Amino acid sequence: MNRDLSSFSMRELFLTESETQCRLLSDGLVALEIRPGDPSLLESLMRAAHSLKGAARIIELEGAVSVAHAMEDAFVSAQKGEIALGSAAIDRLLHGVDLLSRLASVESPDEMKEEVAAFVTGSAVQDNASAPPVAAPAAEPSAASGKVEDDSRSLRVAAESLDQLLGSAGESLVASRRIRNFSSDFWRLHSHQRKTAALLEGAIASASAGEDVSSPLRQLQTMIESGDRIVLAGLADFERFERNSSQLSQRLYGQALACRMRPFGAIASSLRRAARDTARRLGREVTFEIRGEGTDVDRDLLEKIESPLLHLIRNAIDHGIESPGERAASGKPAAGRITIEASHSAGFLVIRVSDDGRGVDPADLRARVVTRGLTDAGTAEKLAGGELLEFLFLPGFSLRSEVTEISGRGVGLDVVQSMVRESRGMVRISSDPGQGTSFVLQLPISLSVMKALIFEIAGEPYAIPLARVDRVMSVPTADIESIEGAQYVNVDQSRVGIVDGALVLARPLQNEPREHVDILLLSSGEGRFGIVVSRFLGEGEIVVQPLDKRLGRVRDIAAAALTEDGSSMLLLDVEEFILSVRRLAAGGQLHGITAKSSEAGKAARQILVVDDSLTVRELERKLLSSLGYAVEVAVDGMDAWNAARTGRFAAVVTDVDMPRMDGIELTRLIKNDARLRDTPVIIVSYKDREEDRLRGLDAGADYYLTKGSFQDEGLARAVADVLGEDPTP
Repeated sequence: MNRDLSSFSMRELFLTESETQCRLLSDGLVALEIRPGDPSLLESLMRAAHSLKGAARIIELEGAVSVAHAMEDAFVSAQKGEIALGSAAIDRLLHGVDLLSRLASVESPDEMKEEVAAFVTGSAVQDNASAPPVAAPAAEPSAASGKVEDDSRSLRVAAESLDQLLGSAGESLVASRRIRNFSSDFWRLHSHQRKTAALLEGAIASASAGEDVSSPLRQLQTMIESGDRIVLAGLADFERFERNSSQLSQRLYGQALACRMRPFGAIASSLRRAARDTARRLGREVTFEIRGEGTDVDRDLLEKIESPLLHLIRNAIDHGIESPGERAASGKPAAGRITIEASHSAGFLVIRVSDDGRGVDPADLRARVVTRGLTDAGTAEKLAGGELLEFLFLPGFSLRSEVTEISGRGVGLDVVQSMVRESRGMVRISSDPGQGTSFVLQLPISLSVMKALIFEIAGEPYAIPLARVDRVMSVPTADIESIEGAQYVNVDQSRVGIVDGALVLARPLQNEPREHVDILLLSSGEGRFGIVVSRFLGEGEIVVQPLDKRLGRVRDIAAAALTEDGSSMLLLDVEEFILSVRRLAAGGQLHGITAKSSEAGKAARQILVVDDSLTVRELERKLLSSLGYAVEVAVDGMDAWNAARTGRFAAVVTDVDMPRMDGIELTRLIKNDARLRDTPVIIVSYKDREEDRLRGLDAGADYYLTKGSFQDEGLARAVADVLGEDPTP
């Protein structure tokens, strides 16, 4: 890579070199544990440590000099056969790599003098019991992991890519100057048109005076023919310019995109290190393999996926891979296998993380779902495998009964799904009990431009990633079946549920019945369903623009977008949109395709009722349902908080005194959340003292009612008030 380093300070140059050398050291040490005493590995490790020592000496970073020198001595001794670098020694040497990485990046290296001295004098080359235990891997990768550089620093670009980009930019500059020629041609045509108009006026005047106009008409005919030739020549020239400009723009974009791309292998070092350290800490034997390291990934996306992949690796080892004895008893090899594979497929980046461990026990998962009050036992028994596994992605959900340094807090899979959704992708999980678990992440190759299907809902344009579309179709309204309040169409000899997109997005529904409806088929983990749209506008490439952060989280919307002609629209968040459809279906609010917009106002509004009392819960649910609202219930504050974070509610009605989390804390969390803070909260409590009411209002509640109020329509009026509706049913 050729880079202009003239503006870099010596410290910045050392930081850049340390990142490269620390990555080599980390990868080499992990490989050395698999291939003990490998001469080529020891040679490359020794050279990396030696190079770092020399670079650190130049900038007078003595702590780094000492650490690198101690590591170099260890590698030289191993080359001579004087020592054997086993797992404990590799633990110490990996700790040295972390030290070097931190020394290169901290502002005050002198503060690490004691840590450096402890490493240097701690007999790093000895493989004995004095070696310190492996620390639990951090949630975020260190600089030694090869983490993608921060935007404020620098972007590494291959010289070839930069040369191609500059070449295309030069072509673009030359091509832009041709616009002057078109301007001249237009002025020439304008002058010609004026002369033609003057001839026409003269011929008309002569004809009015009874004079012979044959000569002016012949001149006029000649001028018109000449004008046609000018226009045709200009059009041909402009078409060539447009075609060449389009090709040049596409090439320029492709080359600019290539500068942003990095190989998936850029984060391989941190993934291998996490697998090795976690396995060591938990006493597991793991064979870790990465496939597709050369797969190109947008550097911003690569930065986003590193931490979630680290979570998946640790989860696989902690929850999936059994101990060597347990595996032997099951007839498995002592060492478990974890594989990460990256590839491009259908315009998407696909990352598969799989293990051959114990898998997920469906009975255990069902029991925990019921225990947490996420569903009842009868419903849990009916859940299919894919539906059941979706609970693992809920915030705060964990299969661990106890909290450890590695797991038990229920944040790992939540982090994975959040990242995937933010990146406009999808994640699927499958598990075979006793055989292993697999996660598949499907993500856009680029976060800036994507192919999309464009359509209208209630007069507004929307887009959806083309790769998420199963099929588009037009169906006669007469072919729509209605069964138990839901609507279906037959597709490939199977029944597919449909819902009007305007209902999901709380847009006005079409008043007049339709002879045909346009349907967009989407897939979720449990099957397909159809979205009825106003009309399809076609396919195209859209430029994705992130929403202003001040807007917070906009329900069902992932981003804004610009089309090829500069029109703006909204890009749907597919996963959240699917969740919204499910909630509408669960609440029995999937109104008919031809329902009037006046019927959709309250039907599209979801109310979350929170109370640990079944009687009160049911009373409030029936009251609000009778007013036309879709009602979801939660058994306590924690259950409600999880629902609020993943759902889409117009208002929350909550009790105060509840187990796990009370209504006051729930209100505070909602009002402090950027996405949820505008959601009205109505507190309904037995406590009717003034100090209790003030406590609720201080937490951010919009209303504070006592539990006798809603029986005389107090709750109905409060809900209508916070939603800006007519309080009459």
